[in-house]
Amino acid sequence: MTYEHAAASVADQQAQLKAKRRLPVWIIYLLPSMLIFALFTIYPFVRTFITSFFATSTTGAMTKFVGLQNYIDLFTNANYLQSLGTTFLYTLLTVPLTVIISLLLAVLSASNLPGMGIFRTIFSSTMGISVAAGSVFWNLLFHPTAGLLNQIVTSLGGKPIGWLTDTHYAIFAISAVSIWMNIGFSYLVLMGGIKNIDDSHYESVEIVGGGFFYRLRKVTIPLISPSLFFVFTTSLINAFQSFGLIDMLTSGGPNNTTNLMVYKLYQDAFVNFRFGSASAQGIILFVLILLISQLQTKLTERLVTYQ
Repeated sequence: MTYEHAAASVADQQAQLKAKRRLPVWIIYLLPSMLIFALFTIYPFVRTFITSFFATSTTGAMTKFVGLQNYIDLFTNANYLQSLGTTFLYTLLTVPLTVIISLLLAVLSASNLPGMGIFRTIFSSTMGISVAAGSVFWNLLFHPTAGLLNQIVTSLGGKPIGWLTDTHYAIFAISAVSIWMNIGFSYLVLMGGIKNIDDSHYESVEIVGGGFFYRLRKVTIPLISPSLFFVFTTSLINAFQSFGLIDMLTSGGPNNTTNLMVYKLYQDAFVNFRFGSASAQGIILFVLILLISQLQTKLTERLVTYQ
């Protein structure tokens, strides 16, 4: 090997060493997002997990290690168990109906009937309504005396209903508002899935003489199953994390019948200043959503058809 070849080899080795020491370009681009994710997601989660094993002061400072006592206290607390059951009931009331109504509206919108563009705008309009504005609107409708709903009830000969103050009706009223608020997003996702279906599939159904329900069952639903799966999953998570409607309409009442898990967490943390218990509730909520999402994935992954 000549001197020139040796010098070139040494230079190549030094260049490779410097290249290895330099950060890859993709890390440089991802670093800001990774830092933000770590600061606002990973650190709060780790801090919440640690705090759940401590008793805290009213300022949130950890004062005494109590182990699993916060968790034990929660699962022996009647109010927390009630909020847990109410959350599952609220989820069962809202998620299936949201998906089914959104699917029906999306299928209806896919037709080329005259004026359907106006209805598409109406069906998706709740996407542009904030929780606060929607809550004010429905609070007026639910008003015991001046509300439109009770005026309709009394005009039909019935007695005014305490939609938000009666323990028998409150959770159903809140669920109806939640369905109305979430239909817009679910509708747009499913509508996009239907629009991506190739017309040849429907032409094949027409050739064999299949009707509307045959086309819906054999073509539309299987081919938009990824969109359905996404909508169902996000609706499920949103139901478990629901807070705004409860805070604006009922504040967990009457008699804790609408006190969902997230609102109970909020009360313990920012009203009663029991941050250790609130942190334990946050971890329980995280585990519940994780387990239910995994179970849902296992049960439905075979039903999802990817084109």
